[in-house]
Amino acid sequence: MRIRRDKENISEPEIRRVDLSDRPQGVPSGRRQNTELSIVTWIFVLLFMLLIGRVAWILFMESDSLKSNINNTKADTNSENIIRGDILTSDGTLLATTLLDEYGNQTRSYPYDNLFAHVVGYASNGKSGLEAEENYELLTSHSSLLKQIRAGEKGEKVQGDRVVVTLNAKLQQAAYYALGSYRGAVVVMEPDSGRILAMVSKPDFNPNTIGSEWESLSANNTSSPLLNRATQGLYPPGSTFKMVTTLAYLREHPADYSQFSWNCQGVLSRDDVTITCYSNEMHGQEDLAAAFAHSCNTAFAQIGLDMDNRDLRSAAEDFLFNRSLPTSMQSSQSVFKLTKESSSGEQMTTAIGQGDTLTTPLHMALITSTIANGGVMMKPLLVDRIETSEGTVVKEYDPEIYRKILTPDESAILTQYMTGTVTGGTATALSGNGYTVAGKTGSAEYETGGTTGTHSWFCGFAETGDPHIAIAVIAEDGGTGSSTAVPIAKQVLDTFFYG
Repeated sequence: MRIRRDKENISEPEIRRVDLSDRPQGVPSGRRQNTELSIVTWIFVLLFMLLIGRVAWILFMESDSLKSNINNTKADTNSENIIRGDILTSDGTLLATTLLDEYGNQTRSYPYDNLFAHVVGYASNGKSGLEAEENYELLTSHSSLLKQIRAGEKGEKVQGDRVVVTLNAKLQQAAYYALGSYRGAVVVMEPDSGRILAMVSKPDFNPNTIGSEWESLSANNTSSPLLNRATQGLYPPGSTFKMVTTLAYLREHPADYSQFSWNCQGVLSRDDVTITCYSNEMHGQEDLAAAFAHSCNTAFAQIGLDMDNRDLRSAAEDFLFNRSLPTSMQSSQSVFKLTKESSSGEQMTTAIGQGDTLTTPLHMALITSTIANGGVMMKPLLVDRIETSEGTVVKEYDPEIYRKILTPDESAILTQYMTGTVTGGTATALSGNGYTVAGKTGSAEYETGGTTGTHSWFCGFAETGDPHIAIAVIAEDGGTGSSTAVPIAKQVLDTFFYG
């Protein structure tokens, strides 16, 4: 049988053309897909490892800071089973405790009323101070398992751990009464350990009655009694900032700083800004040491004009201006605004601690401690250890170096100049008392809402050869540093050395 093919009805087979121009030559498509899959897989493995690493870092390196974070309220749930622990000093002075009545109702008690108000804080109407920072520890119990089981069987709460602090009750009392009726703050530290021995802020409050007085205290915007001025109050540093300006000058003139010479006529003007020494006093011919001791504003204003603004800014930021302080305490960040474009007036005012420069008393105590400690800044330390209610140590906090800020030579020169301030300058009231002091006074002018005034500052340490104690004092509207802050510091230092 012959089959007839109709050419018109039969089409040619369809030929599909594939453009291979984009395919890498010599690489099979399957292998390329495997390579891409491997890359994606390794990216996910790397991200997973980074996540695990971050979690491990938080667990092992940041757990303490997370526990002390005032926004961490997880520990508050423990209050159903745990009695809030005590806060006390290393010599056993009780600063905060929890009282129970016959029905098991708890009342937080502060035996010293206002004396430790800001540093210890309060635990009702929110929390502040150590009550906030150590909330987790105070609501955790490391009592023996047997004791916890027995308490559970009786339906009783277990006593929380105790927080033992570095504060010295005698120094705290001396600082509190020395500050008197002045608004302001006093901070006392150990230079070589960073331990805070006293921290006073006024106006203050009584934490025992804070519940009934909360509305009036929180609404008082005039005196702000709830504000811890020691850590959060921002003030112009005045002439205490000349410690920083001097450091910047030493670094800019390492070979010839001792050749500095200035003839003080009491007044220095540039453009529309005039700088005067206190009461227009004319100090005459001065070298750098004399200008520092006399707190000569015109000499340091001229230094500000001559110096590279970047050098002064570098010295300030080395000392943590515009930086957070190395502490878990709630603290304000000090402000330094001088730039290379700043005017002559801004250069002069900044060099003498005026203008836009602001700092806290804690920061100035830290700067002073760093100079006293040979240039090494220690982290401020407020908690010495955590222990059970029976006294068994759970955790100890050792002094920790933050950073080396100064060279030993820079520290020695600043100490020499600060010693001259006490032996023959603006702080002579601190000489001849049986201990040697190095320090710097400050009179910080301010203007707020049309009101002007002068804050009184003093920063110093003793003894000069072997520093045991550093102190920063500010008395709002106290006038010159020598008239108010120096006598306050003297009372605290006398208590430290003579009890």
